[in-house]
Amino acid sequence: MSTPTFSTTLKTAPGYLDVAANAHGEEKAFLALRALERVQTPGPRLVEIGPGGGSAVAFLASRLAAGEHQGKDVHLTVVEVPGVVSESLARAMKEFGQVGTCDLVTGFAQDLAAIVSEPADVVTASALLHEVYSYGDGYSGLHDVIRTIPTVLRPGGMFAYRDVYAVESPSLHERVVQTYSALSWVRFLRMFLPQYLREGTHPYHRSADLTVFRQDSRIVPAEELNDATSTLVAAPVGIFREVQRHYITLRDHIWRSGVLGFVPYLDGPLASDWIDAKRGHKRVHYALTDTGRLPTSQKTMLLALSERYTDHYTVDGDIFDECTDIALSAFLELAGSGDGECAQVWESWVTREGRETYAYMTLDALLAAFAVSSTEAPQDERTVLMSVAVADVIQQDRAYYNRYLRRNLPNPLKDAKQLVLFSNVPAAGDPRSLGEGMHCLQQWCGRANLARVYSAINSGR
Repeated sequence: MSTPTFSTTLKTAPGYLDVAANAHGEEKAFLALRALERVQTPGPRLVEIGPGGGSAVAFLASRLAAGEHQGKDVHLTVVEVPGVVSESLARAMKEFGQVGTCDLVTGFAQDLAAIVSEPADVVTASALLHEVYSYGDGYSGLHDVIRTIPTVLRPGGMFAYRDVYAVESPSLHERVVQTYSALSWVRFLRMFLPQYLREGTHPYHRSADLTVFRQDSRIVPAEELNDATSTLVAAPVGIFREVQRHYITLRDHIWRSGVLGFVPYLDGPLASDWIDAKRGHKRVHYALTDTGRLPTSQKTMLLALSERYTDHYTVDGDIFDECTDIALSAFLELAGSGDGECAQVWESWVTREGRETYAYMTLDALLAAFAVSSTEAPQDERTVLMSVAVADVIQQDRAYYNRYLRRNLPNPLKDAKQLVLFSNVPAAGDPRSLGEGMHCLQQWCGRANLARVYSAINSGR
C-alpha cells in the first residue's frame, strides 16, 4: 500500500486519533458483538483493522466486563499503520486486557494475511475501504483488500464492516440537480469542488459526469461563482454526496480548531444531550475560545440565547447551527483570501480529508464486489463473503445531520452509516448458507449484480 502524507502524518496523528477518530464506539462494535454471538469457538479470535482511538475496543471491553459472551476467552488483535501512537487506544487495550487478551500488530490492510498469524473468527473495520479507495490505488486497492479478508478468516468466520452510506440511486453516476442558496454552502462549492474533482481519487471521469453550475440562468465556472447568488448544480448524485459529507467534516474540523470563537462538545455524554433524538434535535454544549474572530455582536447574541452550564454554555442545536453557518461563511471568505490562521485551518482539512471519496460504491455494488472479489482470494478452498440474513445489512441514519441538512438544502441526500456483517461461506459444501446469502442479496442488488455473483461462485477456477 502506498504511504502518502495523508496516511502517515495526518489521519494517523495522535491528536486526530485520540479526538476526532475516537467516537461511536458502540456503533463500531455493534456487529462485532453480533458476530461473537454466532461464533461457536470457546476462545474466539477477533481482529480489528484500523482501531483509531480505540473507541470500539473500549466498548467491547465494557460489554465483556458486563457479562456478555460469558465463557468465551476472546483474543483481540488490533492492526494499525506503522508508527502510529494513540494514548486513548493504549488505554482501551489495557481495559480489554482485564477481560480478555489483546495485542497490537502493525502493517497495512492489503498485507493482512502476512500480519495476522492465526485464522480469525471475526474481522472488523470501520471506514477502511473508503480510505483505501481514496489513498490506496482506487478500486484496485479496494478489491485487493477484499481478496485478502477471506484468507485470514476461518470458514464460517465473519467480517463486520461500517462505513458512510452512499445513495439510494442504483448508480453514483445518475444525474440530478441540486440548488444551493445559503452563503456558506455556495462559498464552499466554489472553494472545494474544483480541487476535489481535480485532485481527489473519484470515479467521475466520464463525459456524462460533467458538473455544470448555473447562476441567473447562465453557466458559470465553479471558480467564478458569486457567493451571494443562488446556484443550480447538475451533476452525478455521488458528487452531491461528497459535497454534503465534506461540508460536515469541514464544519467539525473548524469547530475543533477553535478558530470560530466557540468549540462544541463533539464527544462524550455532553455531545448527546437530546431534546428529541428521533428528530435529531439536541442541546449543544459549547465553550468560548480566546480567538477574536467572533464579532462582539454575534458573541453577545449567542450568549443571550444560551444558558450557563457549570464551566461552559448550552444552547438549542438549531440556533447553534445558524450561528455556525454565519461564522463559517466569514471563515471561508478569510481562508479564500489567504488569511493566515483561517487559511492554515482550511489547508489542514483539505490535506487530511478534502481529497477523500466517501461514496465509492452504492450498497448494491458493494455487496456484489465483496461476493465476487472474495471468490478470487488466493486460497485452496474458495469462500465467498456474503450477508446471510437481511438483518445483517443495516442503515443507521444520522438524525442530527439530516435535520441540519433539511434546513439548508431543498432536496438533501440522506446522511447515514451502513453496517454490513459478511459471513465467509464455503463456495462448495454449504448450499444452505449460499442460498441464504443469495436471498439476502436479492433484497439489495439488481439483476446484473446478482448474475455476476452467481457466475463468480459457480464458475470455479
